[in-house]
Amino acid sequence: MTINISLPAEMEARVREHVASGLYGSASEVVREALRLFESYQSVRASTLVALRTDLEQGLLDRQSGRVAPMDMTTLKAEGRARKSHNAA
Repeated sequence: MTINISLPAEMEARVREHVASGLYGSASEVVREALRLFESYQSVRASTLVALRTDLEQGLLDRQSGRVAPMDMTTLKAEGRARKSHNAA
């Protein structure tokens, strides 16, 4: 299959640089690798979103059931700063 694509000059230069480096034999190889990486990234992103939604649902359930309490951010910051200064000493 043959597909002709247009790339902005900056992207075309990057493709040419990859071919010139010797890592790829042609622009087609660069584009194929880029698509494989993109698909892999999309898969990881989808898995991450599923995990995030699961964590959010669990957090909401924990809150509804009373397993968590409101946080006092001023106290939390003070404790963090105290730990930081203690570890730095």
